[in-house]
Amino acid sequence: MAVKLLRVREGAGERDSGPVAPEKVLAGMPQQLTEHFFTNAKENFFCGIWSSDAGKWTLTYSEDEFCYIIEGEAVITDAEGVSERVSAGDAFCIPAGFEGTWETIGTVKKFYAIYEE
Repeated sequence: MAVKLLRVREGAGERDSGPVAPEKVLAGMPQQLTEHFFTNAKENFFCGIWSSDAGKWTLTYSEDEFCYIIEGEAVITDAEGVSERVSAGDAFCIPAGFEGTWETIGTVKKFYAIYEE
């Protein structure tokens, strides 16, 4: 059986939307939309497009995530209080074990690829 290339096209994935979990929210009432494109056979690698509107919430990562900001901007702050602003065109990784906050300024959209042991 031949393995085929899987194209990632916005509007072609499985969509899921709703609020950020209320127990994590620190500011605003952020809503998020995930468009999921791929899960591997081991179910430990995923990719898609995620977006949210304004708000701030806590993060605790058990997975490694690659992110590419497609539009908008956000501020990511680690547990020690060090903040980084990310905006359209920025690519970065959030390693497993990261704890801190995510704050969406206005709206943001990112491409994500997640790997979890």
